[in-house]
Amino acid sequence: MMGAEDINGHSTGQDGAAQLEDRRMLILYGSVTGNSQDLAGDLERLAERLHFRTTVCEMNDVELTSLLRYPLVIFVVSTTGQGEVPQNALKFWKSLLRKRLPPHCLRQVRFTTFGLGDSSYTKYNWAVRKLHKRLEQLGATEFYPRGEADERHDDGIDGSFLPWSLSLRSHLLEVYPLPRGLSPISPEVQLPPKFTIELVPNMDSSDEPMPDRDAHVGGSNSPDPLPPPITVQNGDRQQPHQEQTLDRTAALFSHVDASEPKLLEHALRVERMSINNNAYSARLSEQTAAQVPGGIDTLDRPNVLRDHPEKYSLVDSTAKEPLPPADLLPIPKAWPALLRENRRVTPTTHWQDVRHLVFEVAAQPNTARKGELCLFSYVPGDAVVIYPKNFPADVQTLIDLMGWQDVADQPFEHRATRAGMISSTPRNCYPLPRSTLRQLLLHNYDITAIPKRVFFEDIAFYTDDSTHRERLREFANPGLSDEFYDYTSRPRRSILEVLQDFPSVKIPYQHVPSIFPVMRGREYSIASGGSLLKSEDNHHVTRLEILVALVKYKTVLRKTRQGLCSRYLASLQPGTVINLSHREYDGLEASFCRRPLLAIAPGTGVAPIRAHLWDRREEPQAGEAILFFGGRNQNADFYFKNEWEKLGIKVITAFSRDQEEKIYVQDRIRQNAPLVCDFIQRGAAICICGSSGKMPEAVRLALYDAMVMGKMAPDHEMAKKILHSTNPIWEEVW
Repeated sequence: MMGAEDINGHSTGQDGAAQLEDRRMLILYGSVTGNSQDLAGDLERLAERLHFRTTVCEMNDVELTSLLRYPLVIFVVSTTGQGEVPQNALKFWKSLLRKRLPPHCLRQVRFTTFGLGDSSYTKYNWAVRKLHKRLEQLGATEFYPRGEADERHDDGIDGSFLPWSLSLRSHLLEVYPLPRGLSPISPEVQLPPKFTIELVPNMDSSDEPMPDRDAHVGGSNSPDPLPPPITVQNGDRQQPHQEQTLDRTAALFSHVDASEPKLLEHALRVERMSINNNAYSARLSEQTAAQVPGGIDTLDRPNVLRDHPEKYSLVDSTAKEPLPPADLLPIPKAWPALLRENRRVTPTTHWQDVRHLVFEVAAQPNTARKGELCLFSYVPGDAVVIYPKNFPADVQTLIDLMGWQDVADQPFEHRATRAGMISSTPRNCYPLPRSTLRQLLLHNYDITAIPKRVFFEDIAFYTDDSTHRERLREFANPGLSDEFYDYTSRPRRSILEVLQDFPSVKIPYQHVPSIFPVMRGREYSIASGGSLLKSEDNHHVTRLEILVALVKYKTVLRKTRQGLCSRYLASLQPGTVINLSHREYDGLEASFCRRPLLAIAPGTGVAPIRAHLWDRREEPQAGEAILFFGGRNQNADFYFKNEWEKLGIKVITAFSRDQEEKIYVQDRIRQNAPLVCDFIQRGAAICICGSSGKMPEAVRLALYDAMVMGKMAPDHEMAKKILHSTNPIWEEVW
């Protein structure tokens, strides 16, 4: 039998090969925003350089018995909500809680855990602590001590993760030594990518690349099947959501006055699908739009313009910059939502742009019950996930910088480089069918994120400039954290800007999936509840409202920065259809409506409180409610101020900049100690919502102070014990 060979080309011999066969590791993560997934990837690379064969996946992707097949298992878990396990780990967690499990069923498992949490929450890192304890209860053995990261740390998650992972590496080398003659893989050796993209072979070289048509090569010339109906009421007539918003204007230039429009529609579709058709196709295709002056990508799909489309363009040629395309990605469990309102609620003179967005989400066919519709439904405390897109100008800058012009508008497909991988695409990457490279960069890969260390490590392999390579590796060095933060986090420098700073870096387009992070959805607390869910026009439509403070600021370099999703949301016009997902949380229970409510909500933290207050309006026996609301100026950011009297809510405000001395909600709590104590003694539900950091702890301390001032408790410790034993507390901070 021949010996194995490592990535450096060193032979390990037969005994070494057998040892390497046993070097297997399973890395599981439970993540909400993607941080745990990123750390799982970091641990994977660490283990691979020590010649472990690794498998990385979501906790929900594995069965409990899978743990028994790996010598070592590492869990990376975030805590979400009120000490909860993330959704993509919940199924696995519930499997650990089954009563019929034998007490020592995991005695073969050797594991460790790493948790991500926010110490501004009361139940800090509860998810990983619960998981660790339960694994030990079932007989599993800890092979390395648990680590915990706090987002409030001065250096963020890295402040705890870096020293923990470096110690883990030393432990693995000591307890699981490499075979004689085999060394850890050097950082100067590039690990093979997990995913690549490859050009799709062109079936007919005489055709121009037109994804919408070419996808049907080999099929019949029959018209496309229509998408499932997504309907909204329009007078007495129902139309698909997308048709309503996209076809209204386009119809003015098409066949709306034809005597037999359906027959003409069919004929036009057949003509469009013909391989001999050279007409401009009006459809949602960024590639096609780029070939037509003025752009035509907001016209309806099936029609064919018989004239040059420039004169019919719906794109404002005076616009400052092209907007992201309107394509809807095939995101599992996503709902198409029609934007009805995108209104700035702060004055234009105010330092912050805060938006009130209203969506309508139409019912979808119920896959479990044929012929029935499934309504989009949610409860206060839930969140909605919105998927941002990159802007065309930024994508073009990257294409030009990398020299990808010749392939930018060619169709690509993803490839997994390892056998047995669950998917051919990276996790949470949902490209359009036959996506071009340009479309992948617009929709799927984040090019404006602040780069992680691994980004610098990877791109150092793609430059021939020794000075650039050395500098990039310095940024990737965990021992030089200050330089890394000074260059990235403090000035909020983006991936695209880094590549502009290092123009010698030329990334092969095939490696896009391994270099650029996948674009992730952003969560926003839902601000609507009760009767606000109902559409006045159509009972098959659910209304949804969010309150969003757009992220825009100047850095220490005096450069204006804007959050990716903030920029995207600000660009959305009423009538736009986007995809969104619903995220459920164990939040404000329905029974809270019958209790008194003591709510504390600075700024946009009032969003989930508002949802709950509208729900309480539907409850005949609703308890009394009081809201402590904080902002900067009464005339600028007193959100929903015209609603509170209508809802019968007593509001005590704290506007920090309306007087010489700054006043915050915690000050108002202390000033109103008797009122606060009265609510607590009556068993009020307590809700604290808003920005994380110092606010939640400051509010909790103010509540304890109020209880001491009101003679409910002799000191803070007793006040804390009483409060947590008698009053349900719900926190939503971000």
